[in-house]
Amino acid sequence: MSTRIGLVGYGEVGRILAEDLRAQGHAVKAFDLKLRGVAGDPMRDHALLHGVALAGSHRQAVAGAELVISAVTASQTVAVAADCAPGLAPGTFFLDLNSASPGAKQRAAEQVDGAGGRYVEGAVMTSVPPYRLRVPLLLGGAQAAALKPLLDTLGFAARVGSGTLGVVSATKMCRSVMIKGFEAMVIESFTAARHYGVEDAVIASLRETFPGIDWEKQAAYFFQRVIEHGRRRAEEVREVAQTVREAGLQPWSSAGTADRQAWVADLADEGVFGPRGLPGFARSADWRTEADRILDHLQRQTDEPR
Repeated sequence: MSTRIGLVGYGEVGRILAEDLRAQGHAVKAFDLKLRGVAGDPMRDHALLHGVALAGSHRQAVAGAELVISAVTASQTVAVAADCAPGLAPGTFFLDLNSASPGAKQRAAEQVDGAGGRYVEGAVMTSVPPYRLRVPLLLGGAQAAALKPLLDTLGFAARVGSGTLGVVSATKMCRSVMIKGFEAMVIESFTAARHYGVEDAVIASLRETFPGIDWEKQAAYFFQRVIEHGRRRAEEVREVAQTVREAGLQPWSSAGTADRQAWVADLADEGVFGPRGLPGFARSADWRTEADRILDHLQRQTDEPR
C-alpha cells in the first residue's frame, strides 16, 4: 500500500530517499528552501523525473503525511521541526535524520510532540550513497519502536537503539568525532606530505601500521566527499563539538575538524577544484590531483603582491 511521505530537505540524501520511495510507489511531497530560487532548478528537474510533488513551504510538505522525514543541514534541525510542527496531523511520525547534538534533538522533539506529532530521532551510521534507503539507521525516543514496523515496510534498514531520546544521537556524534576527524586529518596530512614530496613514504608507513586500509582509495574518497560536502560536514561537526561540550569536555579536536572541513568548502566555493557540476569536479581517482590544486592555490596567494 502507498504511504504518504513528507520530505523536508531535498539535497543529496533527500533525493536518494525520494528516488527509492517513489520507485516503490509511495507518494512523496518535498520541500527545500533552495526551491525558492534558481539554486533549486536541479531539484525541480529531479522531482519531475521521479514524480515527486514539490511543496511551497514546510507546512505544505507535511500536510496530510503519514510520515515526515527531516533531512536538512544540522544547524536547521530545531528550526525545521518548529516550522513543520503546526502542519502535522495528530499522531504523524516525524523522523529526524539530521546530524545534531542530543540537546538539539530534544528541543526539536518538544516542537513536534507539543503539536501532537510523534518525534523519532534517527542516527544514520554511515554514508548514505552506497546503501541508499538501506543505510544502517538507529532509532531513538519513546516512539521509536512504534515507527519501526512502518520503516520496515518502506525498506529502511532501521533498528531501535534506545527508547531514551538523545542516546542514538550521542552515538552518532561521538562516532563522528572519529570519522569526520579522520577525513580532516587525511586531507591535512596528505596535502602537507605532497608539498614536501614525502607522500609515498607516509603512505608506506601507514600501510605497515594499518594494513587493512587502502590508503590511496580512502584518501581519494575523503578528498572527494569533503570537497563536495564540506559545508554540510562542517555544520555537522559543529554539532559534534556541541555534543562534546554537553559532556563537559572542551572539543579541541572537533572544533579543528569543523574549521578544516569549512576551509575546504570555502576553496570549493572559490572554484579551486573547478566549477561545480562540471565533469571532473571532485572526481579524481588520485587524491594528488586535488592536493595539488590546494597547494597551487596557496602558492598563488603567497605570490600575490601585498
